[in-house]
Amino acid sequence: METSKWKKFDLDLMFLVFVFMIISCVSIYSAQKYLPYEDNFAMKQSIWFIGGALLTSIVYYFDFEQLRRLSPYLYGFGVLLLAFLMVAPSSIAPIIKGTKAWFSIPGFGSLQPSEFMKVFLILFLAHVISRHNEKVEERSLSSDSFLLIKVVTVTFIPLAFILKQPDAGTGMVIMCIMIGMIFISGINKYILLLLSFLGVSSIASLVWLFMYRPGVLLSFMGQYQLDRIYSWLDPFGNGQGIGYQLRLSILASGSGKMTGKGFNDGQVAVPEAHSDFIFTVIGEEFGFIGSSIVLCLYFVLIYKIITIVLRNKGQYEILIGAGVISMLTFHIFENVGMVIGLVPITGIPLPMLSYGGSSVLGTIFALSIINNVSATTNVYMFGSKE
Repeated sequence: METSKWKKFDLDLMFLVFVFMIISCVSIYSAQKYLPYEDNFAMKQSIWFIGGALLTSIVYYFDFEQLRRLSPYLYGFGVLLLAFLMVAPSSIAPIIKGTKAWFSIPGFGSLQPSEFMKVFLILFLAHVISRHNEKVEERSLSSDSFLLIKVVTVTFIPLAFILKQPDAGTGMVIMCIMIGMIFISGINKYILLLLSFLGVSSIASLVWLFMYRPGVLLSFMGQYQLDRIYSWLDPFGNGQGIGYQLRLSILASGSGKMTGKGFNDGQVAVPEAHSDFIFTVIGEEFGFIGSSIVLCLYFVLIYKIITIVLRNKGQYEILIGAGVISMLTFHIFENVGMVIGLVPITGIPLPMLSYGGSSVLGTIFALSIINNVSATTNVYMFGSKE
C-alpha cells in the first residue's frame, strides 16, 4: 500500500474512538461491581477495542474500488451467516432471553452476525444505488421505482432473518439504514412522499394492533419484546416484574442530578448495566454534565463523518456516510431514550460504550470505512490542509 495514504490517516476520527474507549472501559469497570460474574468486563472491552484497531488497519488497506467490488460478496456472506444461525444447533447458537442471535465460540465468546450485517448492507446498498444512478441517463418515475424495488429487496432479505430471531431492535436499525440511504439516493420526491405516508400509516397500524390485536404482533415479535412495551408504558406499575430494569434505570439516571455521585460511587444496581444500560452508570456517577458531554461527543463524531463524506463528493462514499450516520443516530437516540423511559426498551447497545465485542467491532468497522473515505481528502477537523 502507498505510504502517502497512511500519511492521510484521519487521526481526528481515531482520537474520538479512543475517547469513547476510555469512557466505555471506565463506565464498565464501575458497573461490573453489581454483576454476578467474576469476569473483568472492562479488560475484555479494551481487548475488543484493540481488535478494532487491527480491523481498522485491514480495512484501511483496501481502496474504495476494491471495497465496492467486495460489497456483494460481503453482503452474501452476511446473509449466509444469518441463515445458518437459524438452523444451527443450540450448542453453538444458544437461545438467550427468547432470542437466537448469537454464535457461541469456545475460547472467543459470542458473535452476533447482525452487527456486521448492518455494515455489509450499507456497503452493498451504496453499490446498488450508485450503480443504478450511473446507468440511468434520465431519471423517471419508472426508473426510480425500479431502484426502490431493488433497495427494498436487498434490505428485506437480511431483515427477514433478523426478525425471525426475533430481534426487533436490530430490525429497526436495518430499516433506518435503508430509509436514510433512500432519502439521499436522488429518488423522486413523490415517491419519498408516498414512503413517508406509508411509514406514518405503518406506525399508526402498529399502535392499533398493540391496543386491540396484540396477538397479531406475536407473529413477528416475541412475547418478551411485547412485554417490554407494557413495561415502558407503566415502568413503576410493573416495577417488580418486566419493568424492574427500566424502573431502576430511571432512578439511577435521575439520582445523579447535575454533577453525579462520583466515579465508582453509584448506588443503584441496574441489571446488566455494563451492556445496553451503560448510560445509567454515566448518568448516576457523572450526572447531567457527564451525560451531556457524552452526547456532545456523539454529535462531534457525526459531524466529523458529515464533513468527510461531503468533502469527498463521490456518490458511493456519500451513500456510505448516510448509511453509517443513520445507523449511529438511531442507536444513540434509541438507547438513550430507552434508558430514560422515552421509548420502549429494544436491547440496542450504545455505540462503542456498551459492553460487547460484536457491537464494538461492528461500529469500528463502519468508522474504519469512513476513515478510508477520509484518505481521499486532505482537510482535517482540527488541523490544516496538507
